[in-house]
Amino acid sequence: MIKHIPLELPENPKLAGNITHFARALRRAGLPIGSGRVIDAIRAVEAAGFSNKADFYWTLHACFVNRPEHRTVYAQIFRLYWRDPQYLEHMMAAMLPAISGVQEERAAQAAEKRAAEALLDGAGIEGSSIEEEEGTEIDIDASFTISTHERLRTLDFEQMSTAEMAIAKRMLARIKLPVEPMLSRRTKLSTRGRVDAAKTLRGAMRNGGEIHKIIHKTQRPRWPNLVVLCDISGSMSQYSRAVLHFLHAVSNEKGAGWARVHAFTFGTRLTNITRHLKQRDVDVALAAAGAEAQDWEGGTRIGECLQTFNHDWSRRVMGQGAVVLLITDGLERADTDVLAKQMQRLHLSAKRLIWLNPLLRWDEFAPKAQGIKAMLPYVDSFRAGHSIASLEELALAISRPDDVGEKSRLMRGLTDQA
Repeated sequence: MIKHIPLELPENPKLAGNITHFARALRRAGLPIGSGRVIDAIRAVEAAGFSNKADFYWTLHACFVNRPEHRTVYAQIFRLYWRDPQYLEHMMAAMLPAISGVQEERAAQAAEKRAAEALLDGAGIEGSSIEEEEGTEIDIDASFTISTHERLRTLDFEQMSTAEMAIAKRMLARIKLPVEPMLSRRTKLSTRGRVDAAKTLRGAMRNGGEIHKIIHKTQRPRWPNLVVLCDISGSMSQYSRAVLHFLHAVSNEKGAGWARVHAFTFGTRLTNITRHLKQRDVDVALAAAGAEAQDWEGGTRIGECLQTFNHDWSRRVMGQGAVVLLITDGLERADTDVLAKQMQRLHLSAKRLIWLNPLLRWDEFAPKAQGIKAMLPYVDSFRAGHSIASLEELALAISRPDDVGEKSRLMRGLTDQA
């Protein structure tokens, strides 16, 4: 709630300029603001006055915000831009890398990191004044060349800096994961296809036994569910944060073909985060997911977590020929016999089971760990999942039923070891 605090403006303020720069920061953060809204906001403030901060806040809110998901971003940028006495401290704190799950190092509010990035990229002034001679200009070059773009595509998520990860997350949000429909047993009327003998004969009986029209039918298409099981243990934390950004984009992509996208995290326990990823704002969604999953960067009990999924969730989410993405390094610390049994059950329940393993980034990778040996025979495809390029390749391969990735090569390695 905004308190009624007198709004302190600098002497000889350039109000129109301040509002214009504030609008630019909102636009960089994703709000659809054009020049017409900026003019309306300036006129609204002149008409309403600015005797207190609450009136000023809601006047600009009425001009710039027209979607519920933009309210949080607007509130954060307003707090940081308009005369916050610790403006730069908030900026730098919001830019710190996350170290615990998908939550920030400090108790940052949702959308604060994006607000800080929007203001630092071009706001150029501490406080609300935009006069260069009165403020400190902050110059951040956020541009990157094509070569940098290509380097980030193949760079390991674990080796990225904070700035590189911020760019990578924007690139991940643009990756699409389309899927081809499957043909169901149910049929529908069609102008051509197989002859629907039953309907054709019923129509003939209504006409004294004469066939006036041959009715055709074809199979109805249906779309599968996408079920994602993401490892958030200590060895997977950096990869899981990047993958969750990717999954948020997939969950909110319209027309991709998936009936529903179900997402679960696991480390020492299984957590359903599906409803959190449905929120449109990625900061709010991942903060809520991080709060829900209490086992970030903990141990790994893959077998027990898969057993919980198979027992409690499989029948609810695995219908209609679901495709399962299993994202883990396979470094199990518990009984591998339980893991093998649960992997077999998961494989029998899924239309396709695709395993993404960041350890495949090593050319010398071999299935020597007991957990990997137990899991590998029960997957349909075994692929790398350590970079943007590997996720782009997944988008191309997910609809190909003949794609096995690196499974054939590694299974030969298991045979040689035996």
